[in-house]
Amino acid sequence: MTDLRLLPVEDARARMLAEVGALPTETILLNAAIGRVLAQDVAAIRDQPPFTASAMDGWALRSADAPGALRIVGESAAGHGYDGALGAGQAVRIFTGAAVPAGADTVVIQEDATREGDLVTVPASMVGENIRPAAGDFRAGQALLAKGTRIDPWRLSLAASAGRSELSVHARPRVAIVSTGEEIVEAPAAPGPYQIYDSGAPALAAMVEAWGGVAAKLKPVRDELDAVIEALRTADADLIVTVGGASVGDHDLVRAAAEALGLSLKVGSVNVRPGKPTFFGVLGDGRKLLGLPGNPASAFVCAELFLKPLLAKFQGATSQFSLASARLVKPLGANGPREHWMRAKLSYEDGAVLAEPYRDQDSSLVSVFAAADALLRRPGGAPALQAGDLVEILPLARG
Repeated sequence: MTDLRLLPVEDARARMLAEVGALPTETILLNAAIGRVLAQDVAAIRDQPPFTASAMDGWALRSADAPGALRIVGESAAGHGYDGALGAGQAVRIFTGAAVPAGADTVVIQEDATREGDLVTVPASMVGENIRPAAGDFRAGQALLAKGTRIDPWRLSLAASAGRSELSVHARPRVAIVSTGEEIVEAPAAPGPYQIYDSGAPALAAMVEAWGGVAAKLKPVRDELDAVIEALRTADADLIVTVGGASVGDHDLVRAAAEALGLSLKVGSVNVRPGKPTFFGVLGDGRKLLGLPGNPASAFVCAELFLKPLLAKFQGATSQFSLASARLVKPLGANGPREHWMRAKLSYEDGAVLAEPYRDQDSSLVSVFAAADALLRRPGGAPALQAGDLVEILPLARG
């Protein structure tokens, strides 16, 4: 039987992702598509621009007639053009984005021309100057956005310019977040002498929403097996994320509760710091369960490493887990056997990205995570590093 304990991070992530498929598709209005993932390619329904257009305000004319004084015969503006064709010695007043009239092959910008009544004097001009060719952006039928692409404002603009008012996207995964532990209390309730405010579940709910899911933050559950079983049994979700109770102590009941609901364990623990107790499995009814440690930094690190890719897979997204490079600001000692993801501060100097891990990496420190710009990855058994050495980083989204 495969040992599911202390799996390498990449192996653990691969095992989790193997259990998740893209959710069904739905058609939504374009203006509701920000953050959603395309279930079908988006192709253009016509050329853009659909006509040869002016790139500047000025005068449309035949380059063969310049330089010279030309007779003004009309105007072409955005939304309505000049219907005739230019003859020899003629010019049309034209504005940015307007259609270039038939017969014209150049546009002289207005600053370079002088108008006197019905005549405009223009300098020499080359063929094609200040002109945008028809279909210069894209052609009818051209694939513009691929299936699996997440829509942002710029991609929404492209879909709109392609003539799309609706898009086919994957449904958003429903995620239930369950905190466990007698020590957890939700603000604004007054905590007891041995209790702390729940900081993990609110942050994870926000992460889920930012990463395209629909979060339901359930009430914290006390350390009683029946209570944990009931919370898991009634969670209406594609994915249940538990916070706390993931280890094997006397008060860690999540695994036992999940086993009572038919858990098929896929990841027993991960060879990572922080976050070793993280586990993943499938309940008897098919719902997925990601068990995160209770310490906030551990939970947040493992959310970046595992929860974010899982949500992407549910949505059919093609984005992959990728790291960047930075140079160390200060030396680092040799790493232990577990892969270490250190909270770090980034800075920039002469075009280089610099990373400095925070001195205190205690997994309970929310303040350090709130200040961090990135997670710095140290492989298990990595040797000591000097200032200036390259390291791998996972940038964190910051507003």
